Amino acid sequence: QVQLVESGGGLVQPGGSLRLSCAASGSIFSIYDMAWYRQAPGKQRELVAVVPSDGPTNYADSVKGRFTISRDNAKNTVYLQMNSLKLEDTAVYLCNAGGPGGFWGQGTQVTVSS
Repeated sequence: QVQLVESGGGLVQPGGSLRLSCAASGSIFSIYDMAWYRQAPGKQRELVAVVPSDGPTNYADSVKGRFTISRDNAKNTVYLQMNSLKLEDTAVYLCNAGGPGGFWGQGTQVTVSS
């Protein structure tokens, strides 16, 4: 069992930056593939970025070159650095461990607005 708690969301202007954090507890963090998903109102949940337990990171085309996912296994934390934010990045961002059938956090709201 893994508990995930996201933080770092907020309101930012277009072109701005935010850094999301997801703190994990309850199991061996390092064995899990970790990911960030997002869900905008009226849209399906979409995968934003993945950092596997062992392997290269992967990103949705819409965020490549702007977002960076990373993990610190010593701190049981995964991060999402978001730069050059756009209006269409507005969504609830959710942390995931172990794939879609795994564990989910409650989400953190990111709003990009001028």
